[in-house]
Amino acid sequence: MKIINKLLLASLLLANGQLLAADKPNFIVILTDDQGYADVGFNGSKDIRTPHIDRIANEGTKFNNGYVSYAVCGPSRAGLLTGRYQGRFGFDRNPHMDPTDITSGMPLDEKMISEVLKPVGYTSSIIGKWHMGSHPELVPNKRGFDHFYGFLAGGHRYFPEDLIYKDISEGLNQKNPKKIWTSWYYTKLLENDKRIETTEYLTDELSNAAVEFIKREKDNPFFLYLSYNAPHTPLQASKEYLDRNLHIPKGKRRTYAAMITAVDDGVGRVLATLDELGIDDNTLVFFLSDNGGPESKNASDNGELRGHKGDYFEGGIHVPFAMRWPGKVPAGQVYNNSVSSLDILATFAGLTNAPIAKERPLDGVNLMPYVTGENKEQPHEILFWRNFDKGIVAARRGDNKTILFKKNQQKHLYNLDKDLSETSNLYKTKTETFNKQQAEMASWESELADKPAFKGLIMAKKAHAKKLKEYKNQNKKQIES
Repeated sequence: MKIINKLLLASLLLANGQLLAADKPNFIVILTDDQGYADVGFNGSKDIRTPHIDRIANEGTKFNNGYVSYAVCGPSRAGLLTGRYQGRFGFDRNPHMDPTDITSGMPLDEKMISEVLKPVGYTSSIIGKWHMGSHPELVPNKRGFDHFYGFLAGGHRYFPEDLIYKDISEGLNQKNPKKIWTSWYYTKLLENDKRIETTEYLTDELSNAAVEFIKREKDNPFFLYLSYNAPHTPLQASKEYLDRNLHIPKGKRRTYAAMITAVDDGVGRVLATLDELGIDDNTLVFFLSDNGGPESKNASDNGELRGHKGDYFEGGIHVPFAMRWPGKVPAGQVYNNSVSSLDILATFAGLTNAPIAKERPLDGVNLMPYVTGENKEQPHEILFWRNFDKGIVAARRGDNKTILFKKNQQKHLYNLDKDLSETSNLYKTKTETFNKQQAEMASWESELADKPAFKGLIMAKKAHAKKLKEYKNQNKKQIES
């Protein structure tokens, strides 16, 4: 009998020293929008206080070299959700919000975290920003998410009195084309497929919904994608949060800080709820931003990193990044090897033995063996980036960072260990190193889609307004654009 029990135990254990299949961990990804690298306490912020976000790093592992796979939000989020370079399936732009275009968003044959975890028994929720498509077949409830509370577009207004449209077509009555284009920011929130009335500041509404989901699913393995749109513009903060940042001079920076304070409060409530429910030590939490801060637009601060959102210098892709899992992830650890948002899905799949399609292999890796010290190697020999429209390709191998601007043949090489601010271009003195890495970039790029799968936001503006008018006349289904 003892032998049988041992065999049963062995069959339940997952590979690489992972968890018992009967004890599946919960997963939470907390993602902010356009937050600067230096705008968290664990990366040295002095003026913006983030005690709850800092808990994730201080009670877990902080990644000094944490990256996203793209320098703007839509493609970056597509990479995070699939664990694959989004260029493989043509998600090289922010999708235009067109409910008639099934190509504008996440392709149906790509699997997101929610779809990967569903076969192994997980309930999934996305709360907040979607940005993966507004066609009826691309919305969260059709993509493995059991619960959706938020909005489909890439941004939103924060005050409830601004949310005036039940349907995007209501905004088409306006004479100003710019207002038509941004009218999705004014739609009422969705809970699953129903428009709802809200009464609180948006970030608080999202945090409330996250807490309620956790309470509801506490006895089941769950995945929560808490996808804040803060501190993305428009810069709007309630008096409560502004008053807590009076030490910052009045202006953009104070409002931006107040928006982060609201997020930090929400993170604190999430962590407190896990503790109150007794599931804290069975929940793995990731925190990161979707790209670098657009410093001139929202007064964010990327610290010593060069550049900002949209750049492939460090300021665009190197983000605040941490993970926490009490008793499993080392507390207070600073991890210096490069990691990527692509690794999040791979970590979840590794811990649950969730199947991954052979024809769509992941580009990320399971981080657990690396952060626990079981694997002493680097998680990635090399990381890549591509911006198709701007003709930019970049890569990091070890400490060597290369950037190629194809349109004017600008070539950059930096040693990030010695020059994180990318001030000294070593291309002319280390041309051979650049050429070797460029060859690797070219080989990688040959694996990607030949062109983006859909038009970008700016390209689609005129067609977008015309098609929405046609759509409005054809049917009265709820859409968000």
